[in-house]
Amino acid sequence: MAASEVILEVNNLRKEFDGVVAVENLSFQLHRGEILGLLGVNGAGKTTAMNMILGLTEPTSGSIHAFGLPMPKSRIAILRRCNFCSAYAPLPSNLLVWQNLLIFSLIYGVKNRRQRTAALLELLEITPLRQRVTGHLSSGESTRVNLCKALLNSPELLMLDEPTASLDPDIADKVRKTLRRVQREDGVGMLYTSHNMRDIEEVCDRVIFIHHGQVVAEGTPQDVVRQSDHASLEEMFIDLARAGGKA
Repeated sequence: MAASEVILEVNNLRKEFDGVVAVENLSFQLHRGEILGLLGVNGAGKTTAMNMILGLTEPTSGSIHAFGLPMPKSRIAILRRCNFCSAYAPLPSNLLVWQNLLIFSLIYGVKNRRQRTAALLELLEITPLRQRVTGHLSSGESTRVNLCKALLNSPELLMLDEPTASLDPDIADKVRKTLRRVQREDGVGMLYTSHNMRDIEEVCDRVIFIHHGQVVAEGTPQDVVRQSDHASLEEMFIDLARAGGKA
């Protein structure tokens, strides 16, 4: 993995809001084809970091480069090669599923968009949802439609914010397997946030724990557990929460 291409590099990232530090000295790299878990309790700085990587919020200091290009200066060029999926960012609810996917495929400039959309609907096992009103879908159906949207432009870098939140175990398992398949077949690098440590252990090649905006542990899920005084990632997460997080 060390010899593979770095597609995302974050160096000494800091973000301060009205004197409150949300992210402090955050540095990491993400390689092509790697799934990196960005972990921490609510308020740890994960969402702020993700927003800076997406160019939605400018850092107070530090730098972000994706595909060797600086963010936010090259934001458009970077975002053409990226996508984002969040359980908390629903698609327009009044449109049919196929209408939502058509609009986003046009926005992304997807070639052969009908074939691409059909293939992704089949991959995610949601072809029967094409004619459904998006706002009437269950949480599991909505998550898979959102993931379908995020894969339309064949991203090289995919950012996932709690992609299995509120899913039942069967659907969550299908989503995890789908992400691993996309990683394996397309070499997509993924930045993955979750409060579900089973997700992390099954999906992520490497993890970064942040607490109060700072990195407190980094390595494979197994290495992080071995280097700590905890029996599992779940136990480590709970201890961080009780030590002053806002979970």
